[in-house]
Amino acid sequence: MRVLCTGGAGYVGGHCHRAFLAQGCESWVFDDLSEGNREAASPDRLVIGDIRDTEAVARALRELRIDAVAHFAALVSVPESLKDPQGYWSINVEGARSVLDAMAATGVRRLVLSSTAAVYAHDVAMPISEDARLDPATPYGATKLAMEMMARDYAARFGFAATALRYFNACGAETGGAHGEARRAESHVVPLLMESALGRRGPFKVFGDDWPTRDGSCIRDFVSVQDLAQAHRLALLNAAPGALAVYNLGTGSGTSVLELLQAAQQVIGRPIPHERAPRRPGDPPVLVADSARIGAAMGWSPAHSSIETILRDAWAWHSAHPHGYGARDSAAAAAR
Repeated sequence: MRVLCTGGAGYVGGHCHRAFLAQGCESWVFDDLSEGNREAASPDRLVIGDIRDTEAVARALRELRIDAVAHFAALVSVPESLKDPQGYWSINVEGARSVLDAMAATGVRRLVLSSTAAVYAHDVAMPISEDARLDPATPYGATKLAMEMMARDYAARFGFAATALRYFNACGAETGGAHGEARRAESHVVPLLMESALGRRGPFKVFGDDWPTRDGSCIRDFVSVQDLAQAHRLALLNAAPGALAVYNLGTGSGTSVLELLQAAQQVIGRPIPHERAPRRPGDPPVLVADSARIGAAMGWSPAHSSIETILRDAWAWHSAHPHGYGARDSAAAAAR
């Protein structure tokens, strides 16, 4: 299979791109490098472009003789989406429509979408199944749900074999620390924890101490990026034409932010400076996945997602790359 990974120089996209190559797929990256890192993509398999340029995407699909698209390109910060809803609707929704239009024009009919647990309402029962009520509380979640709905309609009209994978808290790094999580502006809990441990930022902030949870901090379902990569490969191989299939990706087990902090201190072997901070807008108290559907359909299970494994892999990456991947592509970043 010949796969184009839009946003494949980003965190999850880059891991999936390299996993596809390791598992025998011919994989290329399409990325504008405004959020991604050049070093995260194979240098001879990187096409630089904006997903909102439909002809550029279509040209890549034709020239590379692509069979399937793994669509990762998106903005992904919940707090940032509250400050910049226009940017999120432009890139996440208009960008997704551009990719779908390019696929329709070139005859590419196999698609897997990077989606999120942020599409669900905050008051649903835990663990969350795919049939739970959809009511995103932030522009990030709303734009991802809009992307799913477009993919559903294109699948029905053009016969796409499409799958949306709703990640819970994606985290970790490749075993051995070769590739990890590095963004222009970080908002995700595990890399923030690692950066505080390295002294690259101030004390790690625990947002809220009065949530209705066992220790007052938020509870999240942490799933390794390595397990996400395996799920994407299975989704590309197993999608059925004419419909959008939807699957949750998580472990079914919740870890509080304070429990995560304690586990990280044990892995690293020293205290990590931390402090309490007010709740962040848009944060639900608990997010835990029911991933039984993808397990039954494709045999997927999260083999690399124990908290200790996630933190050990993340620490190996961050301690070996204290400044991330190095200098970001300045022209692409300026163009954003």
